[in-house]
Amino acid sequence: MLKRRYVVCGVSARALGMFIEPIYKDFSSCAELAGLLDIDPVRFKFCKETVPEAADVPVYLNTEFDKMISETRPDAVIVTGKDCTHFEYIIKALAADLDVICEKPMCVNTREVVEVIRAERKSKGRVICTFNYRYNPVHRKIREMILSGAVGRVTHVDLNWYIDIRHGSSYFNRWNRLRENSGSLSIHKSSHHFDLVNWWIDGIPETVHAMGALNHYGPEGVFNPSKKDGRHCSTCDEKFECAYFSRWWSRGQVQKVHDDHLDNFSLGRPATQYDPALYRPDKCIFDSEINIYDTYIANVGYRNGVLLNYSANFSTPYEGYRLAINGTHGRLETEEWGGVGKVSFPMGVEGRRFIDYYPIFDSLERIYIKDGVGGGHGGGDPLIREDIFFGPDPHRKYKCLADSQDALNSIAIGDAVFNSVTGGKIIRMQEVLPPDIYDR
Repeated sequence: MLKRRYVVCGVSARALGMFIEPIYKDFSSCAELAGLLDIDPVRFKFCKETVPEAADVPVYLNTEFDKMISETRPDAVIVTGKDCTHFEYIIKALAADLDVICEKPMCVNTREVVEVIRAERKSKGRVICTFNYRYNPVHRKIREMILSGAVGRVTHVDLNWYIDIRHGSSYFNRWNRLRENSGSLSIHKSSHHFDLVNWWIDGIPETVHAMGALNHYGPEGVFNPSKKDGRHCSTCDEKFECAYFSRWWSRGQVQKVHDDHLDNFSLGRPATQYDPALYRPDKCIFDSEINIYDTYIANVGYRNGVLLNYSANFSTPYEGYRLAINGTHGRLETEEWGGVGKVSFPMGVEGRRFIDYYPIFDSLERIYIKDGVGGGHGGGDPLIREDIFFGPDPHRKYKCLADSQDALNSIAIGDAVFNSVTGGKIIRMQEVLPPDIYDR
């Protein structure tokens, strides 16, 4: 089998665990790593210590993309860096007629996605956006039930998402806290959720109306010891006055900083394992520079008539979601719980996952879902990797791998949520998207 050559832009923990290591461990028969690119040279060292098989892979700084492509001659570019870097690498890869595999969110605003789609139309390359949560066994079953007509025509979706205090606060410790870096949490995080709904219902968004607030973080956060900027958890002299810090660390652990994505704490590595001038996972969650929201609600209207009620909270005692999908012939309900609160599943069925199906004129059916193949995001990561490296599963009777149009639909909602909150108005996609993109 002819191997496809991949280069990685952004040597993040996600890149290591999701792509670099699996290329050597699971996909060496069809894939090889041809190059690594990052702004921080220390990341190359950490990568090669973690994955020794990559010891001889050439490395390039973020300004050397063209040089990397010229010297390594890849077939595809994997984009796994900071959200605000995605656009540049996608555009350059498409200009070189290369395929792109990009972590969500594909871009940080609607304008960038529009440019990507136009560039893709001119390119031989194609873009994959890694919405791995589609591959979760519960989410696939929901898709299959809707396709089978179990609820008839979908009319309404109610989705409430809860991010626990440890996970939620981590977004405000890092670069995500600035909209220019992440697009805001309505894009960085909620694009996952909007994509699921869009996929379940075959929906293209038309209108968005949202409200939001910064309730838990920022200088007005109720647990802020004092209004000071520039603090870092590892060196702050008020750390034990901070409820968020003291909830997770004792005095003997003050030199270690937990990072939800790099997992410094569990690895026992100091916060300086990467260049602190380029990446700090321990910025104070109460800084005044924070310009995103931690609480928001949104109403979305779709072209096919479906209505969505959505909410997201980033400082709850536990993590998970509640979902209800209503249709002309029935209703689906499911819940997922975890995080620091370890909430039990409904009816005391700890650790089991199920969907409650209510036919409109019949009795409840509880459908238990078998565990997937393991791995991150509820078993989604291993399956999406197989579709990426082996090609889509020929036995699956519906599309699962997301493309640039799917990325547009999710990001357009997330962008509209933020703009609706700040502008206090309904956002109409026909007014946001140019005709060649909207009239598709």
